[in-house]
This record gives sequence, structure tokens and C-alpha cells, in this order.
Amino acid sequence: MTAPTPSAPLFDRLVIIGPGLIGSSILRRAHENRAIARELVASDIDAGVCARVRELGIADRVEADPARAVVDADCVILCVPVGAIGAVAAQVVPAMKHGAILSEVGSTKVSVITGVLPALASRPDIAFVPSHPMAGTEYSGPDAGFPSLFENRWCLLTPPEGTPPDAVARITALWQAMGAHIRTMTAEHHDRVCAIVSHLPHLLAFTICGTADDLAGETRSEVLDFAASGFRDFTRIAASDPTMWRDIFLNNREALLEMLDRFMADAHAMAKAIREGDDTVIVNRITRGRAIRRTLIENRQA
Repeated sequence: MTAPTPSAPLFDRLVIIGPGLIGSSILRRAHENRAIARELVASDIDAGVCARVRELGIADRVEADPARAVVDADCVILCVPVGAIGAVAAQVVPAMKHGAILSEVGSTKVSVITGVLPALASRPDIAFVPSHPMAGTEYSGPDAGFPSLFENRWCLLTPPEGTPPDAVARITALWQAMGAHIRTMTAEHHDRVCAIVSHLPHLLAFTICGTADDLAGETRSEVLDFAASGFRDFTRIAASDPTMWRDIFLNNREALLEMLDRFMADAHAMAKAIREGDDTVIVNRITRGRAIRRTLIENRQA
């Protein structure tokens, strides 16, 4: 693939498979900024999603068949649940043109790369650049997206060894055009980082809301009636898509379980401090939490 001229878009044809929150946000940003792609194509197995994307006008063309959608595309981004990425890659890779770039936006990377590589075994001409934009909301579907979703957020790239530098540079440029900051790391490191900063918090939110829901009678009613901001924050996270998070938990189980074990040890230590009236431990933990919050605000990640 030849480098674009200064006046040419980054990609001639960009294809989004799965225009949900992330996919439709990419389309919206690229629709606003035509320096990203001359033509935007969207595809989804759900006919209702395809119809809604047409109504929203965020893609130049919509195809129900993903293999047909990727024909002559310069870049294809898979925006489907991580458990489906390998199967979708097997569908689209044979139809991709020589020299095209395949990317995806999954929240786990070891499992995704393992799932995609078999489809690429007979297509060494296709460059694979996994990416993970660290942005989102509790909403899903094509109506949930918005063009500023990735602004000042991190996008983590985990290109396998031997990935052509030009392909990595193009995907980097794509996410920079989305407004994101870029960090490159190994897939293994990515999964451990995301286990603590994203996957474990979601697991805890789902669990806490389940505990509240299990409370009987009047107590449960009062929990829901008098919910303070802390509990409301958990319910916002817990409103996330069940299929997506099921796949994330199962596909990053080793790193997630490691972080869960560490959290449980810390929770037991905090319980012991409360039981024994050890205010030093309690204040230290709260102070560390406040410091992390201040850092997030300073880094414009909160």
C-alpha cells in the first residue's frame, strides 16, 4: 500500500464490521473528517443495525455480508465482541485485497490474536494491527456512538512481532485522527493492565449490584430508593452490554482472576483494619485512592 499524498485521505476505503458504540463512533469521526477515509463502509449481521446505520447516514455504504463489505478495502476494523472476532476474521480475511490492513478494537488481546492468526496463516500479505481504544459508555448500538468518544483517551496497540511498520503507522495515524493518545505494548502486558483498570471494576460493579438485588423485601427497596452517588456509579458500569462483558471475562480469565485474588487479599486486610479499629490502615487506603483520583483528573482521564 503506497503512502498517501498530503492531500489524499489516510485510507481510500475504511470498513467497520459491527457499528455499535465503538464502531459507530469511528464512523462518525471519520464522516466529519474526510482526511481519514474517502469511503466509509459499515457491515453487521443484524438487519436492524444495518437499517439504523443507513438512517443515521454515518456510512457511505452498508452491507449485510461482511465478506462483500471488505472487498477492495484498505483497512478493515472488527468492532464485534471479543469472542466473535476470530470467527469474523475467518469470514473476511479471504475477501480482503492484497496489502490491506486488518485491525480490531477488542478489550482482550492474547485471546484475540490467537483467534485471528489462523485466518491470516494463508494471507501473509495482510497486516494485522490489534488496537484497544480505552473509551466507552454503558450504552451500545449504532445510536450510542459520538465523534468525540476517543478525544484525549488512550488507544493501546499490540501489533504481533513482524507487523509491517507502515501498517502500525497508519493505524496510529487513524487513532490520532480520532483524538486518541497512543501507547504500544505486548498483548500479555495489555491484558494484565486492562484486568485491573477495566475488567475488575466491571466485575465488582456487576457483583455489587447483584448483592443489592438479592437483598430481601424492604431493605432492597430502600437500597434502590436511597441509592447515593457511589452506588449509582456502580449501576452505571453494571448497565454495560452483558454479551460483551461475558466474552471479556472469559477471554481474559487468567489475568482477571490474578487481579481478583489480589483485590480480595486487600479487601480482607481492609476488613481486618475496620474490625480492629486500625485507623492508620484505613486512612492510608483512602488517601491512596484520593491520590489516584487526582492523578486521573490531572491526566484528563476522569
